[in-house]
Amino acid sequence: MSWSTRALDTLAAGPPTRLIDFPVRVPGVRLLLKDESGQPTGSLRHRHARALFRQAVLDGLITEGVTVVEATGGNAAVAQAWFARRLGLPYVVVMPGRRDPARARAVEALGGECRFVTPPLAIYDAAREIEGHFLDQFGRAAPHDLAEELFAQVRPDWVVTGAGTGATSATLGAVAREFGCRVAVADPDNSAYFPGWTLDVPDYATGMPSRIEGVGRPRVEPGFRPDLVDLVVPVPDAASVAAARLIMELTGLPVGGSSGTALWAALELAGRMRARGETGTVVSLVGDAAERHLATYHDDAWAAAKGLDVAGRLAELRQRV
Repeated sequence: MSWSTRALDTLAAGPPTRLIDFPVRVPGVRLLLKDESGQPTGSLRHRHARALFRQAVLDGLITEGVTVVEATGGNAAVAQAWFARRLGLPYVVVMPGRRDPARARAVEALGGECRFVTPPLAIYDAAREIEGHFLDQFGRAAPHDLAEELFAQVRPDWVVTGAGTGATSATLGAVAREFGCRVAVADPDNSAYFPGWTLDVPDYATGMPSRIEGVGRPRVEPGFRPDLVDLVVPVPDAASVAAARLIMELTGLPVGGSSGTALWAALELAGRMRARGETGTVVSLVGDAAERHLATYHDDAWAAAKGLDVAGRLAELRQRV
């Protein structure tokens, strides 16, 4: 058996992640959370990484012994390092900012190497200078298997997700219409996706970073397909944090802010359905859940330092569930 054949076997899809019923005070509307924290590396980025590796192997860009390179941080780097280790490949990730042992720890525990670069936007050029295959998750954003798995589990009327690379909303949108389902994107403060989609400007840029890890971008990324999105919902950062706390309160999952962003948009959507006299099922994605979020999104001191009125938004949310 060739290396590439063994690699593709290793990159085969795993078991489906679970759906969680979530309360919502809208008669006739069912709200479900698709729990991607159940992935082996604990986040939706696991699917992204597997798709990127799989496509690169199929295209002959990743072969035995090739160093895999990426410019990113957080969950994406951890997921990619996990797959690189399973394939026996060296992995180097270029992260923005000054060296931070805490940020590097999870990747290095999987055998990866972390390099830190400033200013933040220099990470892409730095990654391209490293000999090996640059995965380029923002430039390639390979479609993954979430849509097929979800629609095998349930036939929702709406699916709500945040947008980072744009791959998830594009993947869902490409399949959703076959099942009579629509796709909504939840977009945090400072992100370019809501204004870009609203104004129909495909290269719209705000130049401002998102404060919600995993979603929002200062520019509309190439992987975002506005033609496959039915609605983009702007979500204030305080609302994202409050919704993340509500998810933990009701499910026990210490989710990140991206999950809160999607939930807030899902509840907004449920309210619009009630106003139109519609019924149906809404699925909102849980991007990740990790103990490290307890020191940020679930910490009052952290929220206060960011100037976020989480208490007010949380009180508002409790009137909806």
